Amino acid sequence: MRRSGDVRTEESEASVTRTESTVEPRWLDDEEMAAWLPFVQLLYLLPQELDRQLREEMGVSHTWYSMLAALSAAPDRTLAMGELARSSMTSPSRLTHAIATMEKRGWVVRRPCPTDKRSQFAVLTDEGFATLEAIAPSHVAEVRRTVFDRLDREQVDQLRRIALTLLEGLG
Repeated sequence: MRRSGDVRTEESEASVTRTESTVEPRWLDDEEMAAWLPFVQLLYLLPQELDRQLREEMGVSHTWYSMLAALSAAPDRTLAMGELARSSMTSPSRLTHAIATMEKRGWVVRRPCPTDKRSQFAVLTDEGFATLEAIAPSHVAEVRRTVFDRLDREQVDQLRRIALTLLEGLG
């Protein structure tokens, strides 16, 4: 908000804190809006499609697949529960429930952390690894069908660069 005697420039006006309700937002222009709306749709529809395919064909959710894949790539197929929650982008409570169910199926075991009694590790069993190996070909085929078969090499590189740039600004 400008008051008499205020010497703020247009540039500094844009950097005013969000608490000042009189600052006009930087609205998206037509080109940005034309990119934003399909991007938002993609953020919702792609995970739903991958989840649907995994559930229908393999009986597991995309979240579970992410957990199994993260464990398979970890040293000794072992991750701290907190690290597994972060890598599979799930909440600690959802992770705990999923691990309990996968434990009953014989895919994962939990082990206590020797240095911190409050922490646990999730360990992918041989049976869990075999399950992942059975699921992976179908999942990769679906990822190819829905994403990579629709893009040329230049677009794949652009997608990688855009994703990495956007991830830099996120926690």
